[in-house]
Amino acid sequence: MRIGILSRKPQLYSTRRLLEAARARGHEARVVDYARCYINITTRRPSVLLGNEELDFDAIIPRIGASYTFYGAAVVRQFEMRGVYPVNSSQAISRSRDKLRALQLLSRHGIGLPVTSFARSPKDIAGLIDVVGGAPLVVKLLEGTQGVGVVLAETNKAAESVIAAFRQLDANILVQEFIKEAHGEDVRAFVIGDKVVAAMLRRAQDGEFRSNLHRGGKAELTKLSPEERSTAIRSARALGLRVCGVDLLRSNHGPVVMEVNSSPGLEGIENATGKDVASAIIEYIEKNAKAGKTRDRVEG
Repeated sequence: MRIGILSRKPQLYSTRRLLEAARARGHEARVVDYARCYINITTRRPSVLLGNEELDFDAIIPRIGASYTFYGAAVVRQFEMRGVYPVNSSQAISRSRDKLRALQLLSRHGIGLPVTSFARSPKDIAGLIDVVGGAPLVVKLLEGTQGVGVVLAETNKAAESVIAAFRQLDANILVQEFIKEAHGEDVRAFVIGDKVVAAMLRRAQDGEFRSNLHRGGKAELTKLSPEERSTAIRSARALGLRVCGVDLLRSNHGPVVMEVNSSPGLEGIENATGKDVASAIIEYIEKNAKAGKTRDRVEG
């Protein structure tokens, strides 16, 4: 099988592991910088080109960076129009990257979430804070990733100042309840198809409430409860993602979903669990990739 790994950085751990796993299982695989691709939008023969080469794959693994979501999704969509099987569809990637839309879809499917509010007008700050139960609360930039643009406000006054500052910058923000009982820990469940193949507990470093590994968090193997496992699988399904990382907090009222990542890193999860997640992704492609099987069945 010809497999294309769409990634801007071939030296990244996740990209290298996917390439190694695909080749180890006997496939013809290569890394393609999707930002350097261009698309030929033409009737009956849509194509994706890199330089003078027309790219032709049986399946693609999109590893689209957050800042390249629009263009990366367009490239994935062009492959879909050619009948190439995507591990994650262009629509599912775009859906997961829009944090507000993703939360609305998860909510519609009855999945546990932190109480969240969103507004446009700076006159509504008091209402935003009241909706989530007051401080302490978390203010998030809609476009932030890896813990960037996430602020914990300890008091209502501090929350008002942070929200007003973000609004002054014309930034779109979410205000969420702070899950105190999580104690700076969250769970990353790695979903492939309809199964959680690996899970790790991430713990924030001292003095930090964000458990992201990029921010100095530590990870270790963890066992999911049946409810946590079900929540992760249902979250992936709600957004139409076949491969994703679902970030959960363990609250007093059960697991709540913080985010669903359509390009989850492999280094942390493989090191923490000792599992060969990269090969599991390739195995999923082998079982499910069929020409023309590109339709996204999720509404919204």
